[in-house]
Formats: sequence, structure tokens, C-alpha cells
Amino acid sequence: MPKKLRTLLLSLLLPCLVGCSAKDYRTASRESSGMAPDPVITREAVLQVYGASAWGWRGWFAIHTWIAAKHANEESYTVYEVIGWRMKRGLPLVRIEKDIPDRFWFGERPRLIKEFRGAETDKLITAVDQAANSYPWPTTYTAYPGPNSNTFTAWIARQVPELGLDLPFSAIGSGYATSNNR
Repeated sequence: MPKKLRTLLLSLLLPCLVGCSAKDYRTASRESSGMAPDPVITREAVLQVYGASAWGWRGWFAIHTWIAAKHANEESYTVYEVIGWRMKRGLPLVRIEKDIPDRFWFGERPRLIKEFRGAETDKLITAVDQAANSYPWPTTYTAYPGPNSNTFTAWIARQVPELGLDLPFSAIGSGYATSNNR
């Protein structure tokens, strides 16, 4: 590629990449999107899989996925996810905590990928919890090709085939669990 063309492309692309990353993750909304049923009112078991555009320029082509669940009669949700930046802070990559199930992902509105409700859902939640706690890459994170947040969700889906979960193409890293045959 001629030097002038490279310079032109870089001068056009660089401001776009910088502009996309200019959103301040510290002030981005992490509130509920209002999609999940209120656990105090909804007494049945609920299991939901969410995805939202990844932070910054990565959001042009990739999503972050997580699972939220509450057993019947529970008054809060447990969120299951892997977050790469936690490693830099000395925190576990695998995050299993009581949290807002349908929160914005650093300002990006989530979308519901799959949902289960009712009596049989309690068994699925127990199986998801067991799979999450047996995740084989709890101390390793690589944005591409994985393992990453989508590898975690895909791992759970492989361990709990009753979920019938097919993650979208934009769940980059979801194929890592299959290609590494664990």
C-alpha cells in the first residue's frame, strides 16, 4: 500500500477510534434497563441471558454476555459473568454476585438473548451455577480469541445443553470453549 494512502486511511480512522473510546466508563450508566422482572413481585424462577455492545470501539463488532438468575421466591438476582479488567485490580475474573440483572453495560443498553421462567427453571439455575463454578479458565483472559466473557457464557451453555443457547456471531470468543475441547 502506498505511503500516502496509508497516511490518509490512518488520519481518517484514528479520530473514529479515539472518538468511540472517548466515552467515560466511570460515568456511564450501570442502572437497570427495566427489562428484568422485579424479583420481589415475580415469585417464579427466572433465568436470563443478556448481551450488550462491548465498551468503546470494540462495540462496533462485539458484545459482552452475562447470565442473570433467581430461584423461585428469591428477592434478588445472581449475575454470572467474566470481566477482564478485574484481573488488573487483583480481583477474580469470574464474577458471581447479587446484582442488577439487566443493567446497562457501561452505558450500552442490554438485549435479552434468552429467557426461562417457571418451575423447571430452578433446575437450570442450579446447573448454571455448577457450570460457572467449574469454568476451566478462571485466571486467564484474552479479548481475542479467548477465553473471555463470551467464552464463559458459551462454556455454561455447553455444560447445560438444556439451555439451547446459541450466542450471536458478535459474541467474539464464544467458540473458544468448543475449539479447546474442555
